[in-house]
Amino acid sequence: MAFWFFIGFIILLRLGELSLARRNEQWLLQQGAVEYGRKHYPVMVALRTRFIWSMIAEYLIRGAGHYSLALLVLFLFLLAMKAWVISTLGKFWNTRIYRAPDFPLVKKGPYRYIKHPNYLIVIAEIAVILLVFHLWYTAVIFSVLNACMLYVRIREENKALDM
Repeated sequence: MAFWFFIGFIILLRLGELSLARRNEQWLLQQGAVEYGRKHYPVMVALRTRFIWSMIAEYLIRGAGHYSLALLVLFLFLLAMKAWVISTLGKFWNTRIYRAPDFPLVKKGPYRYIKHPNYLIVIAEIAVILLVFHLWYTAVIFSVLNACMLYVRIREENKALDM
């Protein structure tokens, strides 16, 4: 039962993020923002969708019913970190890569310390979400796939930020 509550929570979080991203996208476009990395976005969406399906499949196949309370607490910490990133970027936060002219790059909050804090959080989130329920196979596979996606995505984002 805990797994289904957890997976439902993850799905609701992702849907909430997509809703926020759409609202921010509308504002960004009104500001004259340009989208970068458009080609890889459908692959990223497919990867995130398959992440959820694979998590469910491994759970059903392996029947891992127990969970790690320590990793669940770590996941909640990662959510707080992601909230910090999202609140710092405000209307500039998005699941797509946009660059709006006449706006300086955000250099406050976690961006004072590192260039891409959200991606570090996403890397940790993928592993931790899966390892809360000891879903090792999916954790390894999606950590590798996510690393490949982030390699492409960070390159695209750096191009947009350098303009």
